[in-house]
Amino acid sequence: MPNPLKIVVLAKQVPDTRNVGKNAMKEDGTVNRAALPAIFNPEDLNALEQALRLKDQVAGSEVHLLTMGPGRAADIIREGLFRGADGGVLLTDRKFAGADTLATSYALSRALSKMKPDLVIAGRQAIDGDTAQVGPQVAEKLGWPQVTYAEEVISYSGKEIAIKRRLEHGVETVSSVLPLVITVHGSAAECRPRNAKNLMKYKHARTATELREHPEETHAHALKDKEYLRITEWGVADVGGDEQQLGLSGSPTKVKKIENIVFAAKEVKRLSTEDKDIDELMKELIENHTIG
Repeated sequence: MPNPLKIVVLAKQVPDTRNVGKNAMKEDGTVNRAALPAIFNPEDLNALEQALRLKDQVAGSEVHLLTMGPGRAADIIREGLFRGADGGVLLTDRKFAGADTLATSYALSRALSKMKPDLVIAGRQAIDGDTAQVGPQVAEKLGWPQVTYAEEVISYSGKEIAIKRRLEHGVETVSSVLPLVITVHGSAAECRPRNAKNLMKYKHARTATELREHPEETHAHALKDKEYLRITEWGVADVGGDEQQLGLSGSPTKVKKIENIVFAAKEVKRLSTEDKDIDELMKELIENHTIG
C-alpha cells in the first residue's frame, strides 16, 4: 500500500474573459477584476479532478488548494471543499497585488515551501493571461521536476507516478519520482460536481478576514468549535521572502492595453469540389500569406 500523499492544487479565481468590456483594465495596466464576473479557472478544475482521483486511489491522502488573490478568492477554496478537497490556503495581501507570472510563482513557491506537499497539480494556464508560465516557474523555484500537458494521472506506485501527456501530434506516457509539479491540459477529465454532504458541511467555511468584515453572520459562532470551517489565510509576513520580488515591484511584465476584438467576415466565397477551384484557393492563400 503506497504511503498517503499530500497534494496541493494551485487554483486561481479569474475574470470571465467572455465578458471583457471597456472597463476591464485599470490605468496602471492591471486587470480590473471588480468589473468582471469571477469564476474558477477551468483548467484548474481539471487539475483538481486529477488530485481527487489520486486521493480516491491512495488511502489517507489529502488534497488542499492554494490560491492567491483578494478576499473574495476564498470562494475558490470553498468550491474545492464542496467537490472533495480537505482544506486550502488563501494568499492575500496588498503587497501581492499586481503580480505577473514571475512574482506570482515566487509567492506560490514560498507558500508551498511552508505547506510541504508531495505533489503539486495545477491547470496548464489561466484564461486571464494564457501564459502557461506559473506552473513551470513554480517547479523551477522549488527545484522540482515537472510534467506539463498532463491529461491523466495513470497510477502511483509509492515510488513513481505515471502520467499521460497530451501533445500536439499524439500522446505519451511518462513517469517521475516525487516531489513533482504537474500541469494539466484542458482535455483532461472534467471535475466532479459538488457533493451535497460536502456542501452542507463546508458552506459556512470562512477566512478570518471574512469573519471580521461580516460579524453579523449568524453562523460565525460555529467556527469556534469547528476547526475545519476555518480557511487559512496568509499574508507576505507568513510566507517570508523578498518583498521586492512580490507584487508590482517584482513584476517586470507590463500590460499596455486590453481590447475586445470581434472578427467579422467581409466576403464569402463558394467553391465547388473541382480541383481547379481548390488550386486557385490555395494559390490565393499563399499569395496573401494566410498560409505558407
